[in-house]
Amino acid sequence: MPEPFDFNHLIDNHLAREFKPKVVGKYYPSEIGKCLRETWYSYKFPLPVPVELVKIFEAGNILHHFVAEVMRSEKNPHVQLLETELPFKLQIRDFVISGRIDNLLLVKADNKKLLVEVKSTSRLDQDGPQPQHVQQLQLYMHALKITDGVLLYIEKNTLRCHTYIVPYHEGEAAVVLDRFSRLHTHLVSDKLPAPEARMRDEICWMCRRCAYHDRCFSETPDNQLSLHQFNGHAPAPQPAPSQA
Repeated sequence: MPEPFDFNHLIDNHLAREFKPKVVGKYYPSEIGKCLRETWYSYKFPLPVPVELVKIFEAGNILHHFVAEVMRSEKNPHVQLLETELPFKLQIRDFVISGRIDNLLLVKADNKKLLVEVKSTSRLDQDGPQPQHVQQLQLYMHALKITDGVLLYIEKNTLRCHTYIVPYHEGEAAVVLDRFSRLHTHLVSDKLPAPEARMRDEICWMCRRCAYHDRCFSETPDNQLSLHQFNGHAPAPQPAPSQA
């Protein structure tokens, strides 16, 4: 008996989105944790998001909704879900950082408001939160004026979780805002940023997943990396917060 439908094809149709190139001057919070050069390329040489990556994002959204239901459950009365999928907009001089953040939850526990960012992961054997996730949460807390944050990692296959407390730090938030300013300056001036993922061991894994890998290596061969080492474009890694 033939299959009545191809559900893989149905999923692809359901998740299909119109391709819209990005606009210089309008930036998204999730971009700031990436290599600055990769983000620059995504504005100058936009590419559609591969369907397999869209599926990964959707799986993360499904887990986010599950976490929201857990927080909302009457079985957990000591935690109050105040808001989910928070709108976000931050105007900085001549550019704006905006978007609807679908992996954020505003909760109340022990009479304290907490901004919880949900991150799905394939495994929980990491030593701490990823620095780019800490940067994003610092930005959200800065814009929403929340001083207490939590990064909640949930394992996709088991639903096991780790949480990391991330207190708001004005200095760290300023570093994040400075990254956006530098990105905007490079885009407006049409100046290629340094390939920071290739210059920092802790984020060099980004190169393996980068859609602009070949272009980056072509424009800056390895033997030219030393020209970028001391130009101030590669930020120092952020300190890891404590684990709850």
